[in-house]
Amino acid sequence: MEGPHHRKTLPSGTTRRTALGLIVGAPLLAACSGIQQSLSQFSSSNPEAGPAGPQQQPQAVGTGQVKIGLILPLSASGNAGLAAQSMRNAAEMALAEFQNPNIQLLIKDDGGSPQGASQGAQQALSEGAEIILGPLFAGSVPAVAQLTRPRGTSVIAFSTDSSVAGRGVYLLSFLPESDVNRIVDYSAGIGKRSFAAMVPDNAYGNVVEAAFKQAVGRKNGRVVAFEKYGADRATPARTVAQALGQADALLLADDGDSVVATADALTAAGANLHNIQLLGTGLWDNPRVFASPVLQGGLYAAPDPSGFRSFAGRYRTRYGGEPVRTATLAYDAVALMAALARTQGAQRFAPETLTNPSGFAGIDGLFRFRSDGTNERGLAVMKVASGGSTPVAGSPKSFGA
Repeated sequence: MEGPHHRKTLPSGTTRRTALGLIVGAPLLAACSGIQQSLSQFSSSNPEAGPAGPQQQPQAVGTGQVKIGLILPLSASGNAGLAAQSMRNAAEMALAEFQNPNIQLLIKDDGGSPQGASQGAQQALSEGAEIILGPLFAGSVPAVAQLTRPRGTSVIAFSTDSSVAGRGVYLLSFLPESDVNRIVDYSAGIGKRSFAAMVPDNAYGNVVEAAFKQAVGRKNGRVVAFEKYGADRATPARTVAQALGQADALLLADDGDSVVATADALTAAGANLHNIQLLGTGLWDNPRVFASPVLQGGLYAAPDPSGFRSFAGRYRTRYGGEPVRTATLAYDAVALMAALARTQGAQRFAPETLTNPSGFAGIDGLFRFRSDGTNERGLAVMKVASGGSTPVAGSPKSFGA
């Protein structure tokens, strides 16, 4: 999504080998076992990418018969290229940990541009790819879908912009909608009925607004104040501060630095944030949030962090560096492909298989694809504490009906 871009490299974790397998015949298809965290999203647009696609070097990893395209901005400059390399490493790690998977990854570099993504997809398809993983940026997803849809080939992209999801194009990413639904549902469950919110006036804020108002309505709650802010936080902060007497929960949805600035603006406007339950999204998984005195006790939805810690430990042992937070997406995507190829026969990548309502178990917990291409995640609820966060509600072990 355009809006806040989130790249986290979270440390620690034990080194252990994780057995990956699909639980066949069970309601849960475990694409991989292992990991989780807090939320973090990578930018969905890369302004630094040039118009032309990169020169493709043939890169195939694995010797299996089932060919899978993987499109990443490997040669893009800056953080995009670093994230892509980390995701590629994670994809190869999933292959290595899966015990003789019958798949071969056809890795294509899109350089971070739609044209590059189109070229990469065309090559992967002509080489026999049965499904495409990637691209990372929202702007490149339609360029790939244009080629795959006429063939009936599915795409599992890594963008956080749900507007590019659709028939045959599934997003395996951390979507703000999942965070908002989880935190509102949890809040309603502990008796919160009246909600206020302050969100940024950008694409991320627009997504959060729609999800928040729907979630509160589903729980028969009411929204007593909703304000967006741009460069000026003071004016909307005053409006929200005046309404907090009628609210018992306040959602502040933005990345770490911005959330702290918003909380400070509310305090300056006279709000006593210790008298209300503060709510956040996975972007709160940030040292600045944990260090903020006014945000202590705030609740946010995110994957359970233990999964990512374990993954990061294994990644460090293998590659000698830290994975980017989005690396788990590439790992889970490849592990899922390997599991489906092993157990689902000719229907391995059919829409009915990918949208199994029981979902899959990945490093970041449960996830499932909806038929509209978006995803739903089973998230934990974390509480902000000095120096970190503690879980107050664990990730669900299965999706309800």
